[in-house]
Amino acid sequence: MTQNVHGECYDQRLTHLPINRKGLLTIVIGVTLMATNCIAAQTDDPFLWLEDIHGKPSMDWVKQHNAQTVGLLTAQTDYQSTYDIFLAAMNSKDNIVYPRIFGEYIYNYWMDENYPKGLWRRTAKQGYIDGAPQWENLIDIGKLSQEEGENWDFTSVEGVFPDYSRFLVSLSRGGGDAKVIREYNPASKAFVKDGFSLPEGKGFACYLDLNTLLVAYNFGEGTMTTSGYPRQARLWKRGTEVKDAPVIHQADASDVMVWPRVINTVDRQYVFIIQRRTFFTQTAYAYEGGKLIKLAIPEDAAIQDALHGKLIIKLQSDWQTGNSTFRQGSIVGIDYTSLLGGKGQPELIVEPDARSSVAEVAATRDGLIVNMLKDVKSKLFVFAYNRKRWSRTQVPIPEFGTVRLRTCSIVNNDYFFYYSDFITPTSLYFANASQDGIRLLQSAPSLFDGNRYRTWQYQARSKDGTLVPYFVVGAKEMKLDGNNPTMLTAYGGFGGSMTPYYLSTYGPTWLDRGCVFVLGNIRGGGEFGPAWHQAGIKEKHQNVNDDFIAISEDLIARKITSPRHLGIVGGSGGALLVGAAFTQRPELFHAAVCMVPLLDMQRYNKLGAGASWVGEYGDPDNPEEWTYISKYSPYHNLNMDAKYPAVLFMTSTNDDRVHPAHARKMAAKMEAMGYNASFYETTEGGHSGTTSNDRIAAYQSLIQTFMLMNLK
Repeated sequence: MTQNVHGECYDQRLTHLPINRKGLLTIVIGVTLMATNCIAAQTDDPFLWLEDIHGKPSMDWVKQHNAQTVGLLTAQTDYQSTYDIFLAAMNSKDNIVYPRIFGEYIYNYWMDENYPKGLWRRTAKQGYIDGAPQWENLIDIGKLSQEEGENWDFTSVEGVFPDYSRFLVSLSRGGGDAKVIREYNPASKAFVKDGFSLPEGKGFACYLDLNTLLVAYNFGEGTMTTSGYPRQARLWKRGTEVKDAPVIHQADASDVMVWPRVINTVDRQYVFIIQRRTFFTQTAYAYEGGKLIKLAIPEDAAIQDALHGKLIIKLQSDWQTGNSTFRQGSIVGIDYTSLLGGKGQPELIVEPDARSSVAEVAATRDGLIVNMLKDVKSKLFVFAYNRKRWSRTQVPIPEFGTVRLRTCSIVNNDYFFYYSDFITPTSLYFANASQDGIRLLQSAPSLFDGNRYRTWQYQARSKDGTLVPYFVVGAKEMKLDGNNPTMLTAYGGFGGSMTPYYLSTYGPTWLDRGCVFVLGNIRGGGEFGPAWHQAGIKEKHQNVNDDFIAISEDLIARKITSPRHLGIVGGSGGALLVGAAFTQRPELFHAAVCMVPLLDMQRYNKLGAGASWVGEYGDPDNPEEWTYISKYSPYHNLNMDAKYPAVLFMTSTNDDRVHPAHARKMAAKMEAMGYNASFYETTEGGHSGTTSNDRIAAYQSLIQTFMLMNLK
C-alpha cells in the first residue's frame, strides 16, 4: 500500500503498519466506524464516507489518487504520443459535419481547437447537401461559459414546429444530467428576453406551439420521484410562472418518471404523457382536447413515431389482440383515431427472426425508415403504406458494418444516415424515402491503414450452452500464439446493442502497436431483440457475466491471446460487467478498466439515479432479490486471497447518474486489501464523459496507456 491510500477519515499511521491484508482491513474498518468527521456509518461499509461527493475528506482522497494515477500514467513512454493522436483526430477539420434537420436548415454542433467547448451553428439544407454550406454561428459555448462564469456543456435542443423560430436549448453545468433550459431565437442569435426558462434540474420540456410548453420538471417539494426524475407534467403558457402552470398528470413517487412527448407530422400533432412505472414498463396517455386518454397498448410497448394517422409501436413482448398474435420485437402500426376510441387492430410492419432485431425506427413525411440488425450487421429498409398494406424497399448500404440514422425530415422525405465498420472510415449518406439510391456526402479521414487489418466474427459457447457472437479486429497476419495484447469490451444491459464502429483513434494507438480489439455481443443487450435483453435481467443477470467470461475463454482457447495479455474495459453497466468478471474469474485477465461504474449493488438504488434501474437489476432491499444480486456485486465479492488483475477505476465528480462513490469505494477497498487499484476522477463532465476535446483526449489516453503498460 502507498502512504496516501487513505483520506482524512483514517489514522494515517495505519499506512506504516506491517500487517497482513486481513489485519489491515480489520483495523481500517474499526477506525473508520469511529471517525467523527465522516458520514455516519449506517451499515457495516467502512468506506461509506466516500459517498459524500464534495466533502473535504472525500475530495482530498480523490486529489491524492488523481495525482498518483496521472503521475504514473503520463510518465509512460506511450502516453504523450497517444494523447497527440487522440487530440489531432478529434480536432481534425476533415471530420464529418453531422446534420440535424429543422425545417429548411441543417443544424450542427461542432468542436475543434478553436471551439473546444463547441459551437452550435446552422446552414441552408440545400447548400449542405450540395457540399457548399454557409455556416451561421449561433452559440459559442466556450464564449458563453466565459461571459457567465459557468462551465456550460451543450446538451440538446428542441424546436417549435413548423417554422422553428424558437428553440429550447439545454445546458448542463460540467456535463451532468441536470440542466437549465432557455429559449433561443436563431434569427436574433440571442436567448429570448423573458422567454421560457427553467432552472437547473432533471426534466423535460417540449413545444405544443409557440406560446405553450409541456413540461415535466422539478417544481419543488413532492414533485420528484424516488428515482430523482419528475412526477408531474404541466401545461405552461408564455408569460406565466411555471409554478402556477396547471398539473395535467401526476405519477406515483415510486414510479420512475413522467415524460411528455410531442410527435409532429404534416397531418397532425400527437401529444403524449408517458408514465414510466419502471424502466421498462409504462402507461401511455394521449392528451386530446385538454383531457388524458389512456391508450390500450401493452405496458412494455414503446411508441416509436407516427405516419399517415398511424402510431408506430415496437413490441417488447408478444401482443395477442383479437385473433392475432404479434411477436416480441415486431414493429406494428395502429390507427390513432381508432385507438383513442378504445379500438383499432394492429397491422404488422416487420417481424424480426431469432437472429435479427430492430435497431431504429423513424418517419419522414411518407416513409418509415427501419434500421435492422441481422447477425449484428445492419440492414436498412424504407416502408410505405399504400392501399391498406405496407410495402418494403431495401436501401443499398455497405455490408459487415453499422448504420445509424442521423436525422429525418418530417416535411419531406429527406433523411441522413451514416455507416461505419471497424477499419473503414465513417461515411455520411443522404437519401430520400420516395426515391431509389443513396448519395455519399462525406467520409471521415482515414487515420490508419485499414488494409493491414481484418475483422473476424466468432461465437463462444456460454455456460448454459447459448452461442454468443463477438468481433475480433487484428492484423491480417496475426499470429495465434497467445501473445497478442487484447482489449475486450462489451456492455450487456438495458437492451443496448454493441455494433461495429470505426476505430478512428484505437487504430493508430492500439492496432498499430500490434494489439487486438474485441467487441462482445452478450445477453442483456439488444442485438437479437427483446428476448436477448430479457435473458440478462434480474435473476438472469449472471448470464451476462457468463457470456463475457465465455468470450474471454474462447479468445484464449483460439490462442488469439492469453491471460497475461488480456485486458477488459467497460463503462457504466459495462463497468459492472468488468467488475463482476475480474472478481469471479481473476485468473483470466491481467488488466481491467471500469469507467463511471456500478459496483456496489447493495446500495446502487440509493445512489444517483439508481432507483430507476430496479427493473434491470432487481431490488437489493428485497431479501430474495438481494440473494442473486449479492452473488455478482463486485464490491461484495472481493476476496482477500485472490490474485486480481491491475485495475483502473475512473469516474466523474459531476456524474449525477451513476454516483462516483461506486468507483471510489471499490478502489479504496481493494487498496485496503493490498491490491493494485488505480483511481482517477475527473471534475469536469458527467456520466457521458468530459466536455472538451483536450479533456477527452487526456481521459482516453490514460486508459490506453494503462492497458499498454499492463498487457504488452
